Amino acid sequence: MAFIEECSAIIQNKLQPTLKDPRSFSIPCAIDGSKFFKALCDLGASVSLILLFATRKLGLKDIQPTTITLQLTDRTIQHLIGIIEDVLVKLGHLYIPVDFLVLEIEEDVDILVIFGRPFLVTSGIIIDVKEGKITFKVGEEVVEFNIFNAIKHLASSISCFRMDVDDEDKGMLISPPISDQAPSFGLNLPPL
Repeated sequence: MAFIEECSAIIQNKLQPTLKDPRSFSIPCAIDGSKFFKALCDLGASVSLILLFATRKLGLKDIQPTTITLQLTDRTIQHLIGIIEDVLVKLGHLYIPVDFLVLEIEEDVDILVIFGRPFLVTSGIIIDVKEGKITFKVGEEVVEFNIFNAIKHLASSISCFRMDVDDEDKGMLISPPISDQAPSFGLNLPPL
């Protein structure tokens, strides 16, 4: 009987269309006045993480040492630098305190902040995968992000906040904007 129903659905074209992949859920946020355009919301993470590189750029110095180790998705074990408690994260007009574990890995990663389940519960997150919307609700205050628009925006605009080229080691340094104003675009290259 099920086979006949499946064939009938195919013949009558009643199948639900396949929708586009929303990718990972990343949102814009601000920490201490610096904007992060891609902070990952990870329901699989039991903790919130921030890279040591980002804490130095933000000037966050109250890192308490810890002996916690973390197993990453690629099965590697990472020793954490420490923990920073009650960091205020701005989502739209909401301010939410977060406890971050500080991880030291390569600086050239795309995601500097990962929000784990404790933050997502505290912020009252509602994820609508089909509509591509993430809603944060704290008390009566609500902030909503459209993931599909964010993906289009990130793909269509490339930002360069600052790039320094050092002749000795060919290293790069990218700095986030300090103010709430739109970032300035500048590229300083040494003369040829």
